[in-house]
Amino acid sequence: MAGNNPQPLIPALVAWQTGDLAKSIERAPERPETNAFQRLHTPLDAGPQPPPEADQQWYLEMLGFPGQYPFTRGVQPTMYRSRFWTMRQYAGYGTAAEANERFKYLLSQGQTGLSVAFDLATQIGYDSDDPLAAGEVGQAGVAIDSLADMEAMLEGIPLDKVSISMTINAPASVLLAMVIAAGEKRGVPANKLTGTIQNDILKEYVARGTYIFPPGPSVRLAADTIAYCAREVPRWNAISVSGYHIRDAGSTAAQEMGFAVANAMAYMDAVLARGVAIDDFAGRISWIFNTQNNFFEEAAKYRALRRLWATILKEQYGARKPASMTLRTHIQTGGATLTAQQPLNNIARAAFQALASVLGGIQSMALSCYDEALALPTEEAQATALRTQQIIAHEIGATEVIDPLAGSYYVESLTDALEAEARGLIAKIQDLGGSVKAIESGWMQQQIADSAWRAQQAIESGEQVIVGVNAYQTPDEERPVGIFRPDPQTYRTQHVRLETLKTTRDHAAVQAALAKLRQTAQAPAGPDSNLMPPILDAVRAYATLGEICGVLRQEWGEYEPPTVI
Repeated sequence: MAGNNPQPLIPALVAWQTGDLAKSIERAPERPETNAFQRLHTPLDAGPQPPPEADQQWYLEMLGFPGQYPFTRGVQPTMYRSRFWTMRQYAGYGTAAEANERFKYLLSQGQTGLSVAFDLATQIGYDSDDPLAAGEVGQAGVAIDSLADMEAMLEGIPLDKVSISMTINAPASVLLAMVIAAGEKRGVPANKLTGTIQNDILKEYVARGTYIFPPGPSVRLAADTIAYCAREVPRWNAISVSGYHIRDAGSTAAQEMGFAVANAMAYMDAVLARGVAIDDFAGRISWIFNTQNNFFEEAAKYRALRRLWATILKEQYGARKPASMTLRTHIQTGGATLTAQQPLNNIARAAFQALASVLGGIQSMALSCYDEALALPTEEAQATALRTQQIIAHEIGATEVIDPLAGSYYVESLTDALEAEARGLIAKIQDLGGSVKAIESGWMQQQIADSAWRAQQAIESGEQVIVGVNAYQTPDEERPVGIFRPDPQTYRTQHVRLETLKTTRDHAAVQAALAKLRQTAQAPAGPDSNLMPPILDAVRAYATLGEICGVLRQEWGEYEPPTVI
């Protein structure tokens, strides 16, 4: 066929322009200021002569056009020419009312979506009045004990217009149920809600540690949530598979890719076992990755991830819908790259990381704030992080041309190399029996620990320069004085609020709902024993997070990790 058409790129480009591109522009017109720029560059724009036929075929197979398989150049035909990425800032602290004030402030400053941080007690399924929660209530995020707290946190926020992302994993289904119930009480049905729960428990075992139950039951809970959302909450991303925490724990970029995708495959296999077709849920798998300091590697990483995911979904899982094959990702700039020394340097680090992410074609972003190595970010730091995104969007010419790094010898070779290394890691995990087995044996944790050790050795030896840490130090440096400190009264306020709830709710309704949840948890996993309906009923009755997770703790036990050296 190639011999019949020595210039295959030209008709393919025309077909894209008159097909997918034209339809996309009709739905979402491009910004007027982009008219002065050529939308997309291809090998046809390089050099005085058309590239050889073999080069054109390589382009069509490995890069293609934005919005088309294998999505190397982007998931939308116009990318940022029509619409910028969603600009978020990760926020939340203290009580639900305090977090609500912060969210309203961020929305007033131009933020286009919420990204909620929960305190440690909430993340591991304990109520604020539990002795194990002492000292943690409202400290690293907002304390949410019940539907009453969720209602207070979302008060005045238009749930049918604002996308809500929640960084929550082990009890993700419970927090999602609270959002659904809060929406119901305000007349916003579940099918109108938009947002994301992280719900990626596997990476907790290898990188972060906020797990509750053993891996098997945890994957069941995550898969039940995905299957439920596919039917009842179709605009919600029921899982955000995370490479972010894997990378912050010390992995390489390729390990971040390979381990995250392998974990996603474990979730997909579990959902398929519930009788849900791949094209009915894969399009709502979202992602969060971690952009660090190697600028070109990070931009190439997102291009490689899209191609890797698309080919796996098409070739291994038989997906037919383009949406099922598109890797849509949120990113957070690298928290582990922030330094307590000379913290204002972190503004530059986050800006370069954000620019690499945009050049890589991401869909949503939050910047780690310059003071986060010291404490929760101040409002000034949050505003600076948001303004950094807005400067990239509007001022520096990075958003008018789609995938401007394509065709770079360096970037394309990095893209290919990262994809190949990630594929090798996925194959190794499959040989071990899949992600759950690789985690239970400690293999995945050991790989990350080894990479983290090598990186730390490079810093301590001076081979890797960290400005302000092991080079260019400032003698007698003083720490900034504007450090955010949560109110120590939060614990007492939350404790009183929770005590009032427990004395005024319908106790019989709570006990009946928890008994139904226990009965469902005792049944074998499957399409007829989905845990989301009884969790939602318990939330509606104002059962607390700790009570709901307590039932599952009693039935499933708690996870004891293997030793990793």
